[in-house]
Amino acid sequence: MKVSGFTIVRNGELYAYPYVEAIQSILPLCDEMIVNVGKSNDNTLEIIRAIDNKKIKIFESEWDMSLKGGEVLSVETNKALDKCTGDWCFYIQGDEVLHEKFFENVKKAMNVNLNKPNIEGLRFWYKHFYGSYDYVQDNYRKWYIREVRIVRKKDNIISWGDALDFRHPDGSKLNSKDIDAEIYHYGWVRPPEKLLNKRRDFEKLYNEGETAEKNISGFQNYDDLGNLEKFDGSHPEVMKKRVSESKWEFDAKLSEQNPDWIRKILIFLNPLLKRINKSE
Repeated sequence: MKVSGFTIVRNGELYAYPYVEAIQSILPLCDEMIVNVGKSNDNTLEIIRAIDNKKIKIFESEWDMSLKGGEVLSVETNKALDKCTGDWCFYIQGDEVLHEKFFENVKKAMNVNLNKPNIEGLRFWYKHFYGSYDYVQDNYRKWYIREVRIVRKKDNIISWGDALDFRHPDGSKLNSKDIDAEIYHYGWVRPPEKLLNKRRDFEKLYNEGETAEKNISGFQNYDDLGNLEKFDGSHPEVMKKRVSESKWEFDAKLSEQNPDWIRKILIFLNPLLKRINKSE
């Protein structure tokens, strides 16, 4: 069994992505690691080149930032996927990290399902950190709970939309299997000024003109607290240095959030409401 890792990154330093940690977190499971580096305004390319691992295969790409709806992200992800040569292709985004405690579970899932061609993808559970490395979202509202991150190398499997998931070219979903492993998502944990800059720039990937400017004008850091809970687990080993060096302050405002009993009811009701809406 051969496993290809793949990812995309652009302006990783400018936006404070943990992109090096993302790459390092899946390297032990991969035979090769394909990295699409977009032309950047910082030294992202040089930093990736400095990673001492022969598995890493870098190529540079000129990203078409005029594409809207976040489409440029799936376009560039598919460029990296096209260069993968493995039986399985393991995708990791620049703000996602796999904890080493899940290595054996991921290996087992890939091996067990290798000769089951009907299984097209392996789906991970998600833990969304927010504001600081000490808090996670409860996931009952808008935060995605699981996504496919390992897919077979097949022409009819592509990155879709803004690269959140994978589908067939006609938009139909893959036949995927849940595995007992989590991806730690750190997209909302970075120095406040860099988070705000990233949000402003990325808004222009989804909207244009007056719509983009109107949305950007209303941005504030951490303006969607949702329902947070204290994280009492351990971060992946590759994240330990970054976590220890984080300096900014963050107020989770736990006292203003719903009590646990209400949150549990909402967590229970949310999937039921989604099913009802789909059936209507």
